[in-house]
Order: sequence, then structure tokens, then C-alpha cells
Amino acid sequence: MRTAKVVASLLLITLAAGCGGADGTVRPVAADATAAVPRPVNVQDPAEVPPAAAAPDCDPRASLRPQGTLPKAGAMPAGSTMATIAAKGRLVVGIDQNAYLFGFRDPETGELVGFEIDMAREMARAIFGDPNRVQFRAITTADRIPMLEDHKVDMVIRTMTMTCERWQKVSFSTEYIASRQRLLVRKGDGIKEFADLAKKKVCATRGSTSIRTIAEQPSQPVPVSTDSTLDCLVLLQQHQVDAVSTIDILLAGLAAQDPTTEVIGTPVSDEPAGIGIPKENEDMVRFVNGVLEKMRADGTWTRIYDGWLRERLGAADPPVAVYR
Repeated sequence: MRTAKVVASLLLITLAAGCGGADGTVRPVAADATAAVPRPVNVQDPAEVPPAAAAPDCDPRASLRPQGTLPKAGAMPAGSTMATIAAKGRLVVGIDQNAYLFGFRDPETGELVGFEIDMAREMARAIFGDPNRVQFRAITTADRIPMLEDHKVDMVIRTMTMTCERWQKVSFSTEYIASRQRLLVRKGDGIKEFADLAKKKVCATRGSTSIRTIAEQPSQPVPVSTDSTLDCLVLLQQHQVDAVSTIDILLAGLAAQDPTTEVIGTPVSDEPAGIGIPKENEDMVRFVNGVLEKMRADGTWTRIYDGWLRERLGAADPPVAVYR
């Protein structure tokens, strides 16, 4: 019910933006007006496809096992990364503020809400005993690793795919949600699979694993990149691209915002999402994995999932933790 009300509000905002004057009159068109459709900022067409960096073979899902019992909230071990965060008085988390169902502003309250926002609040609750002691920093897909390397955030919870290549630069928690890369298209366009997109434009976010996967498809679609998946939806609505391709859980949120679109196609990749943590903060990785173990066991993960995602994605169990 809550998500339905939010979708209705988002649709009303979109429809209002496309109408004429507030008094119902038709706005005059300037003599020098053009038919060019404006694009979101930072669109790259065609996108630069990052080369695959050398990385050792690994199980990208395998993280560090928790040690002992979780410390009580408000009593972090002296000298630990968690104690340093507690001394600051807030947990700084990099998030997406444009991903419906995962991290977005509720149009009725203006507050950040969503599955990943609630995950971040549970991490703050474990450190402080207060889920509100968290500072959210809205970042782009491409910002995720640099923000962790520069310690501008304590963690990133932004559907970040765990890969052996990324493990060379940052650490990950255990998997907190499963996903696979698929396609979002306009209904009625006749596109069913990547094979139908030969030489056609397919959008994904800059810095994502999705861009490389698009470029690797045998049908040779043309990858186009933006700063956010929401910008990709705008390009699809404007007929400036033929499809959006990223993980299916984000595509479900886009399809909910625009009922003229649909999620289709055979999955072309496995995309386990983990919480990104600075490489050297191993104690934080073990602590976060302990919090996730508790959330799996006491039903917190299921409560959060059911509140945001079950209606769109169906029932699901939390991903099983894998340790080295």
C-alpha cells in the first residue's frame, strides 16, 4: 500500500511536468524554439567501456567471518574502526537517492527511504543503538570506489556488485541481496532479448559492471552511459535509447515508475551485491557481517525486504553468507 501511494505521487509529478500552464492555457512557442530533446547531464554516447583489469581468481561472494559475539551498541571495542565512527557521532554511508524502492526521497515527506536506506539504519543501530545516527551521502555509481578509497564515507550501500576486480581496491560484506542483469524496454517495441538490439543503443550507469556486459553481447548493441539509472529511464522515454540494462531489482523499480515499460530477457550476468567498506578496515567488515548474520536470523532482513520489495519482486530469503 505504501509503495503504491509513492508510485502514484511520482506519476502525478511526472504528468504535471508535461502539462501546459496552471490555468489550462497552452503556452506559446518561441519563434526560435527547436525540436531537440534535452538530455540529462553527463550522458556519454557511445559510452567509454572500461577495460577489464587483471584480477586473481576468487569467489567474489566470500567475505571475512565475524569474530566472537557482536559488541553491544554504544560499547564498540577500543581502537576499532567502529569506535572511531562512534566518536564521530554518526555513520557516513554512500547511497543512491534516485533508485525507487532502494534509496529515494519520499515525495510526501521528503525523507530518504527504501531497502538500502533501512539497511544503513540497521548498521547505525548496531553501533549507536540509534538508527538515526547516520549521515547519507548521495553518490553516483562511478563515485563508489573512490569515495571508499579516500575515506569520505564509512561504507557504501548502493547495489554494488562484488567482483574479484573490485576486491583488489575495496572490501565487501557478505551478499545482502541477489540480482542479475536484464533489460527494460518500452512495451510494444518488439524487443525480447539482447539479440534484438543489434547496433541499437542500450543505457546503463557510468562505472557499472553493466556497461561492460552490454558491450560484450554478441549482437553488438551500443552502450550509452549516464550518472543514474533514472536518467537512463528518461532517455528511454525520450526514445534516445532502445533499452536500459542493469540489475533486475533496479529495473523493477523503474518499471513501477513507468507502466509503459517492462522488464524482459534472459539474465546475462550474476550480480551479488555487498556493502562496500574501505580495504584496510577488516574489523569493520567482520562487524558488518555479524550485523547481517543477526538480521538474517532474527527476521529483520525479511521484514525490510517484505516492506519494500516483496510486492514487486516476490518472496525471497536472505542470501546465504559465504566466508573465506
